[in-house]
Amino acid sequence: MEYKAEALVLRAADYGEYDKIVTLLTAERGKIAASLKGVRKSAAKLRFAAQPFCFAEFVLAARGGRNTVTSAALHDGFYAIREDVIRYYAGAAALSACDKIALEGMPSGRLLVSAVTALEGIAQDEPLALVRFLWEALAFAGYPVSAGACPVCGRRPAGRMRFDFAGGCFLCEGCSAEGALASERTYRVFRALGGEGEADADGIVRALRLLGAYFSYQVGGEIAELSEYLRLLRA
Repeated sequence: MEYKAEALVLRAADYGEYDKIVTLLTAERGKIAASLKGVRKSAAKLRFAAQPFCFAEFVLAARGGRNTVTSAALHDGFYAIREDVIRYYAGAAALSACDKIALEGMPSGRLLVSAVTALEGIAQDEPLALVRFLWEALAFAGYPVSAGACPVCGRRPAGRMRFDFAGGCFLCEGCSAEGALASERTYRVFRALGGEGEADADGIVRALRLLGAYFSYQVGGEIAELSEYLRLLRA
């Protein structure tokens, strides 16, 4: 049986002498593995489709529980991301988050759209692209981050505050001794994602650190590419 799927390549691994196995994020079927025959040969027509960041319409043949890519029509290869090390790790962090969240058979259209939109933003150096993606990806996984009023006192947090990892929300520092300390700059970034106010560069870095820690707490596993991206920003 053959079927078509709009898909983003999350990762690729060599297989045999000339083949590759790719992990695809699809809208209808979630995360799937597929082989590409002979794509490591220099003249292979589908070499582009065996690279992370490739977003394409794939035609796959399913036989015996295995998927084989028979053709692909490229939408975007996000080459600007591949050509810059900082952009690369930002994009790789998004792919890694998708890989950890998506499951086989899980409808993932919203996650796919968020990932592709994020890669477009990263390629154009949009400051909030990666923050917005992680925020949306966590919400897709069932772990939204709220930047509303403090759930204890009902007022908007200001100054020093805390972030509750169990509830995914910010609290006034005086309302709770639980959670990790957070700054108002971090909080403002999440308000900016909702269209309220602006975020500065320091706040964005702080927000990414918090999202990485929250992702690890709720989903499990560190996003190593995000850690490297943040290290490069400090260099």
